[in-house]
Amino acid sequence: MKKPSLLVIFLTVFLDLVGFGIVLPLLPVYSENFGASGFLVGVIMASFSAMQFFFAPLWGRWSDRVGRRPVLLISNFGSAVSYAIFAVASGLKGDTALWMLLASRIFAGICGANISVAQAYIADITPPEDRSKRMGLIGMAFGLGFILGPALSGLSLAGFNVFGLKFDGFGNTGPGWVAAAMCFGNFLLTLAILPESRQPSSEHAPDRPRLALWTHTLARPQVGLLVWLFFLATFAFSCFETTLGLLVIDSFKLDIHKPDDAKIIGYLFAYCGLVGACVQGGGIGRAVKKLGEPKLIAVSLLFTAASLAPLPFVRSWGALLGVLALLAIGSSLARAPIFGLLSILTPAHEQGETIGVAQSFGSLARIAGPIFAGSLFHLHPSWPYLACAGVSLAAGLLAWGKLHHSVGRPK
Repeated sequence: MKKPSLLVIFLTVFLDLVGFGIVLPLLPVYSENFGASGFLVGVIMASFSAMQFFFAPLWGRWSDRVGRRPVLLISNFGSAVSYAIFAVASGLKGDTALWMLLASRIFAGICGANISVAQAYIADITPPEDRSKRMGLIGMAFGLGFILGPALSGLSLAGFNVFGLKFDGFGNTGPGWVAAAMCFGNFLLTLAILPESRQPSSEHAPDRPRLALWTHTLARPQVGLLVWLFFLATFAFSCFETTLGLLVIDSFKLDIHKPDDAKIIGYLFAYCGLVGACVQGGGIGRAVKKLGEPKLIAVSLLFTAASLAPLPFVRSWGALLGVLALLAIGSSLARAPIFGLLSILTPAHEQGETIGVAQSFGSLARIAGPIFAGSLFHLHPSWPYLACAGVSLAAGLLAWGKLHHSVGRPK
């Protein structure tokens, strides 16, 4: 029998996130080109997270019952199908194209079990003292996927001409087909070399009604607190993601219609992704060893608050890069210890369910955050940042007061 491998699960998540990163930047552009209203663009963008909210706990619970490998295979294949639908829609026009775009995102959200089940897989094969460190691998795969994905999106769409090497791209449908091919390759990789992590002797996961998946998890005080902290951390960061481009355009007087100015926004996101990937790939283990998960979660949220508050008032590029680095570090330091501690406090036969519920709350935050931030930004550009700094500060103090004194590793 093959031995479970962290490298294979890292590649599985990385390839899935590359496919996601290829398509995501094009969704609002394609939607508007096909005649979508602002509201419909928002619905298409939010549909993936909405489906994740409902289905992530179900996939997690099912992985507790039947194993991680079958769920990852279904997720990878479903992602390939969803991006194929996106590719077909990209070659159409009008209402038909819009409905197919929406269908592709809904189907992708329903099948998108990779992240939560991969985290449960890591918990299965990792001793408690190393889980937060290894959960950082998921964050690293996340960051690297979002750096490479948008780059491949532009290349597959428009091609390149560098040092005499010329490629004209595949046109509007190209990014969707490239993402579908990567996810299908991911399916084949998982099928060929990823072994099961849950042993047949593992304790059987009890069957629960759908609503009970949430209530059972949230009713456990320490676990419920961690889930809510993940919601607040994700909410604050999604507000930042939604409005950073608008804020930089306003603060630095950029012209988004100029290609060079438009590229700056992408470079800033890539910079944040690179800093975050470095932190989660190399710094998490040392930080957990030095501070422990409870203190690290609190510190990460306080870092996030300290970077969000000054961001709308920054007017130099050097200061902007410094503040964004602090924000990327803070947000990157939160995810791994939250999920590491969740896995430590959760029985082996409930790992998938608990992590799935936490991911569903992250999806809910990615729905509420953009709506909240977009509404406040149009009233005043600084308001969403100051509000989210307050949210992060409160969450950090809550984590310090509650987690630091009440959470301990199980004996």
